[in-house]
Amino acid sequence: MVKALKNESDKPTVFHGMVTVSPKMLDFFELIERVAKSEANVLVRGESGTGKELVARAIHALSDRSKGPFYALNCATLTSEMMQSELFGHVKGSFTGAIADRKGLFEAAHNGTLFLDEIAEMPMDLQARLLRVLQDRQFSPVGSFKQIKANIRLVSATHQSLRRQVDESKFRADLMYRIRVVPLFLPRLSERGKDIEVLTWRFIEEFNKQKKRVITKIQEAAVDALYAYSWPGNIRELRNNIEYAFVMGLGEVLRLEDLTPEVRGESFLLQSGSQPSLRQDEIHSIREALRLSKNRKAEAAEKLGISRATLWRKIREYDLK
Repeated sequence: MVKALKNESDKPTVFHGMVTVSPKMLDFFELIERVAKSEANVLVRGESGTGKELVARAIHALSDRSKGPFYALNCATLTSEMMQSELFGHVKGSFTGAIADRKGLFEAAHNGTLFLDEIAEMPMDLQARLLRVLQDRQFSPVGSFKQIKANIRLVSATHQSLRRQVDESKFRADLMYRIRVVPLFLPRLSERGKDIEVLTWRFIEEFNKQKKRVITKIQEAAVDALYAYSWPGNIRELRNNIEYAFVMGLGEVLRLEDLTPEVRGESFLLQSGSQPSLRQDEIHSIREALRLSKNRKAEAAEKLGISRATLWRKIREYDLK
């Protein structure tokens, strides 16, 4: 059996790029509107792929700072030295490779909003410097004693418990209280009910525009599998799955076999067979995931349903180039 292209009873709400029919998300949108009216620093708690940056952008757009700049930085993707330069800027000659003055995000985001994703990954030495910026509203670029004003609103995000990080001496307690004035908890996709189907159609319509394959129906078994899956990668993983289905399947019906093995209830890695066959299946699965994700390791790990650390270990283990 297949599902019709549209379900007229589901009229999704679109809120600053976030799409939902979930009462839980509608309540969350009301919280965003309330928080945006203040100048308080906000910490968004949510799993990877739930849309934390969209929340930060919504807070900025609804605030009195909406005409000012918005900048975002992922703290998990940079070394301590690179992050320091990105945030504070530097002057020419302050370190090897500093061939010109560079403006940092604290200066660039003046009178606007700065979004720091995965802030729990920020090194301790930079945490101390961030705390001083939030307290004094000014900073010095790397290699300079000049004080520059930093009138910013900070929105941070993490998928971890900062209190646990503080207990483990991985995060400063004083900084936690500075950035966690208003905590917002973004629901997982698995908690959002019919949003799974609504977003599936949203992504189908997006990929239909490419005209490489046009899907007008979904097999009922595929719908059941979408609802049964836990979606550890949340909305990003769902979108990747629909893109995978467009690549792997044929015809106007999205079928169960078009979805990734983990969504079908199978393991993308270590599929059944003899031991040599297991190894080859695993290597093939990793290579296919890397190909589909254009060698982006984080995205490939999500397609495989494993952590980035596990993917890196497998790549080294099998000497995959």
